[in-house]
Amino acid sequence: MEEQSIKEKLELREMELISLLEITQAINNNLPTDSLYKIFEFTLRANLRMKKLALFVLDSHWECKVNYGTSFHCTSQELLPQFLVLKKEHQLTEEDAPFNEFEYVYPILHKSQLLALIFVAGLPEKQGRGNNAVNFIQAISNIIIVAIENKKLARRQLEQEALRKELEIASDVQQYLFPDELPNGIRLKIEASYLPHDRVGGDYYDYIPINKNQFLICIADVSGKGIPAAILMSNFQASLHTLLRQTGNLREIVEELNFRVMESAKGEKFITFFAAIYDHSLKSMVYLNAGHNPPILMRKGGQIELLEDGTTVLGVLNPLPFINEGFITDLTDFTLFTYTDGLTETINEEGQEYGMERLIEYLEQNSHKDLSEIHQDIIIELDSFKETNNYMDDITLLTCRVNE
Repeated sequence: MEEQSIKEKLELREMELISLLEITQAINNNLPTDSLYKIFEFTLRANLRMKKLALFVLDSHWECKVNYGTSFHCTSQELLPQFLVLKKEHQLTEEDAPFNEFEYVYPILHKSQLLALIFVAGLPEKQGRGNNAVNFIQAISNIIIVAIENKKLARRQLEQEALRKELEIASDVQQYLFPDELPNGIRLKIEASYLPHDRVGGDYYDYIPINKNQFLICIADVSGKGIPAAILMSNFQASLHTLLRQTGNLREIVEELNFRVMESAKGEKFITFFAAIYDHSLKSMVYLNAGHNPPILMRKGGQIELLEDGTTVLGVLNPLPFINEGFITDLTDFTLFTYTDGLTETINEEGQEYGMERLIEYLEQNSHKDLSEIHQDIIIELDSFKETNNYMDDITLLTCRVNE
């Protein structure tokens, strides 16, 4: 009898070693996570012939990955709070219902962090803490769970690397939206400043010469941020440049841009847009404001005018419910200040917005300054205003000065 007992133990130990080897090979062959769970279940059922088993694993939440032999479905059963603080094996009692169908629960830890819980019933007779069946369960569980955790970590690293590359591409795409050079002469000077809230923003500005007498200046802001916003704005910029080669009619351009935004974003995003065409020979400006913050026009005599005529935001309604072009004549020496809402909606520690009143007050007193100095002053003042608060949105400033 003693020889038979020794032989059985040796055979069991050999079977366990073979099982561990098979599991290690499966991990090295990079089998899917579901396959590893199936191997785990088959190995324990075949080698130990236990009556009941449940394996709960912590992913984004606790989830039952393996279950058999129970009268209830573990996949629909939440773990009890007392299980989530286990550091060693726990014998189940009636207080642990409905899990008292099992006899023991074993925690699987990695550096004191609880990764999984194994519920078992019908194990071979226990022989104290050194029981071979328990040791085998814990060994195989540790190998499987740590391997799956490593797979999760590797997958997250790949996802993060893919996202980093996507953000890098989107950031490059956004930089291509902006003009390489802006006029800096006596007759025409344009200054732009862009402060992205994140690596990829949704703001866009442009200066497009039409002919020797006319040019277009524009600014836009897309709802939302990130890669989808950058791609939508990239399409928007390309469409604007194409349309401007076909017509100089702002009304027609805006109607077509609205249609294309609707087609691209399916009504899930919208774009605020302001565009103006100035004619040096006629000394006139035609503009259209599509739901954008009203640009501030400052004439040489000190008069200030908000450019509000236009329509609603682009990409929400097709056709647009109304379009009112603004037309300004006898416009010689002037400064046009445009911006995105990240400027006026910056909030300080008291919850107050920077607002348009502060902006107009500054411009009334400093419109004579050089454009780069104006931008620098506003950014410094805004930084001081927000105190320790973070900027909540992209901030774009685009200023045009004409001296006829």
